[in-house]
Amino acid sequence: MPLSRMVAVGATLLTQTAALSAELWQAPNSPFMLGEAYPGRSATCETVKHWIDKAPQIDARITFAIEGNLVAAEWDGALAYLVMCDETGVQVMCITYSKDGRNVGDRVLFAGGYQRVGELRIMLDPCLASVVDVPG
Repeated sequence: MPLSRMVAVGATLLTQTAALSAELWQAPNSPFMLGEAYPGRSATCETVKHWIDKAPQIDARITFAIEGNLVAAEWDGALAYLVMCDETGVQVMCITYSKDGRNVGDRVLFAGGYQRVGELRIMLDPCLASVVDVPG
C-alpha cells in the first residue's frame, strides 16, 4: 500500500475512533462534560463503576459529577477532603476549600476536574460540593 494511502486510511481511522469515543462520554446520560460546566446528569455510587472506564482519554479539562452520601469528611486547616461511596467499590474524593458544615451521611453533589487515581479511585480537583435536598 502506498504511503499516501496508508496516511489517508490512518487519518480516517483516527477520526472515526475520536468520534466513537466522543459518543460514549458525551452522551446525554453521561456524567462527564468537556470544560468546567456541570454535566446534564450525575453518576451515583451505584453507576460510577460503569462510568470509570468510559472517561475520555484527552488532554483537556473534564468535569465529572456524582451524587451520593458522604462516607468521610476531613479538614486539614487548608483543604477539605470529602469522600463519597463505600471503599469496597469506586470511591470519589472531592478536594475543596471548606467542609461548609458537611458531615458523614449528608447527601451531596460533587462536580469537579476528573482525575483517575487508581483502579477504584477518582479525585475531583478542584471540586464543588453542594448539598442535595432530599424529599420527605
